[in-house]
Amino acid sequence: MTSRSPNPQSEISEPRGLYDQYSSWLRMAVTKRYGSQDADDLVQDIWVKLVPYESQAIRHPRAFLLRIASNLIADRIRRRTRSDRWQEQQAALQPSWEMAGQSDELLVKQVILSLPQPLRDVFVLSRFGGLTNDQIAEQLGIRPKTVEWRMTKALAHCAAQFRR
Repeated sequence: MTSRSPNPQSEISEPRGLYDQYSSWLRMAVTKRYGSQDADDLVQDIWVKLVPYESQAIRHPRAFLLRIASNLIADRIRRRTRSDRWQEQQAALQPSWEMAGQSDELLVKQVILSLPQPLRDVFVLSRFGGLTNDQIAEQLGIRPKTVEWRMTKALAHCAAQFRR
């Protein structure tokens, strides 16, 4: 009667010994399945995800490690998709005149220059300088409430000019 060694996939292993036993195999498997671009980071994340299971025996360690890898990849794809969607939404919220042609750009400049000086100062500092109302108030030496009022008037003026 010959004795066969048990199938390594069905061995029960402790997580502490998994690294020594499967680290090179895991790196190759991850590289083969998901490419070498982020393989090192992914393998590191897999070992980190394994920490909560230290007190448990793992019946199928290779399958378990690959499941963690698969879940991590799915999370990364989900995050990337969410990030891409957010960036698209932000781009859609940008004023259309930022991407306008030369004639539209000229019209925008004319509308801005037609604003009364106090309104124009607030508008330019807010929209082109990226300053908050408090920062604008401090720079111009006026109250933040005055900044709000001037910005409201400036936007109303611009909207009225573009409706023409």
